Amino acid sequence: MRGEVSSEHSNQTAISRSSFSGKVGYVLAVAGSAVGLGNIWRFPYLAAKYGGGMFLLTYLILMLTFGYTLIISETVLGRMTRKSPVGAFGTFGKSLPYKFGGWINAVIPMLIVPYYCAIGGWVTRYLFEYLKGNASLLAEDTNFTDFISDGVSVEIWFLVFTFMVVLVIIAGVTAGVERVSKIMMPLLVILAIFVAGFSVTRPGAFEGVKYFLIPNLENFSWMTVVAAMGQMFYSLSIAMGILYTYGSYMKKDVDVEKSTTQVEIFDTAIAMLAGLMIIPAVFAFSGGAPETLQAGPSLMFITIPKVFASMGFGNIAGTLFFLMVLFAALTSAISLAETGVSTFEDQLGWSRRSCSLLMGVIMLALGSASALGFSVLSFVTILGMSILDFFDFLSNSIMMPLAALSTCILIIRVVGFRAIAEEVERSSAFRRKKMYNFFLKYLAPICIVVILLSSVANVMGWITL
Repeated sequence: MRGEVSSEHSNQTAISRSSFSGKVGYVLAVAGSAVGLGNIWRFPYLAAKYGGGMFLLTYLILMLTFGYTLIISETVLGRMTRKSPVGAFGTFGKSLPYKFGGWINAVIPMLIVPYYCAIGGWVTRYLFEYLKGNASLLAEDTNFTDFISDGVSVEIWFLVFTFMVVLVIIAGVTAGVERVSKIMMPLLVILAIFVAGFSVTRPGAFEGVKYFLIPNLENFSWMTVVAAMGQMFYSLSIAMGILYTYGSYMKKDVDVEKSTTQVEIFDTAIAMLAGLMIIPAVFAFSGGAPETLQAGPSLMFITIPKVFASMGFGNIAGTLFFLMVLFAALTSAISLAETGVSTFEDQLGWSRRSCSLLMGVIMLALGSASALGFSVLSFVTILGMSILDFFDFLSNSIMMPLAALSTCILIIRVVGFRAIAEEVERSSAFRRKKMYNFFLKYLAPICIVVILLSSVANVMGWITL
């Protein structure tokens, strides 16, 4: 019957399926996945570039509607089938469209986590240098370029970060993923509040607070909407297979809607704190000069070290900031790697340790290529992009919109809204059910296509994001 999952199959799967200990473990693990470099690094520079308060308002509206719809969809399909993406799609059919939908959701995290670990290596190195008291060194104009051009150094820091991720994954869902999330997420919040408080009290920083929190229609453009939609995917871990996997670990008595709301609040709070850490600091440093606000991805590794060095407390501020960023990067990288491990467990039937080691090999191979793409492999370019930039474009701009679209089509054409509602209502009220149905059926597919076309047009040079 349409939307049904074999109870016998589901029970057999559930017997051997790992799971979180409860709601707190699930929420912190998903929040840890969502709160990563997308929040700490990407959100502030996009907010600075695309209108401050107008970007924030647009993002919040999209997150509470479109984002909520996709979080619920992926989480519920994971819990309903007790499978990672490939198995979840395969539960409803074995033909090519189902295989495509499952595998594209599964492959995305396998492509993202290697280059994510390369960036995590950069973060680890910056933290190490701040601990050594080298704030002035990190503030030098050529420091970042010199570092990523040094193949030996960048590879060592990539390996350090990757080793930490693989170690947690081998430990398992409860002992590894959940335990690390329970420790790191509260620490991350404390550090974020402290650094944000430090930033907003700098002389001249209040103008940055107003720019970030108060919407100004003069700063709004269509690209504000497009950038906010793209950020929502990245920030909420949508279309990465993660929510399928973590949903499959969710116990049947966990309140799905309440947990999703808590993840939304947690994710948004950290993103806003990140904005309050970085944007007011930039205003205090440069008076809000447009060229500084629009520094883009270099904001965290070039502009912010200059800001810290100018404050007189550079080593303390830098240490706290990059410790927080390291926690965020680790929890997200762990969730990405966990999704790959879960897929291998489901599809290959291997032990967790063997699947973790296989995931580690993939991370080492592709991650090393990304890490060395600015030094010994700088001669390798794909469509004019470095190896890291290409993997980022392929996964975020092409594959993720297609993965999200495949989820929408699966629910609309096969699973059905009734089956989704029944699964949610096993453990909670479905208060936003009407909104969910409307957005999934009509608006979500349109928004996804807009993101896909805008991303491609940006790479082709037809528009500038």
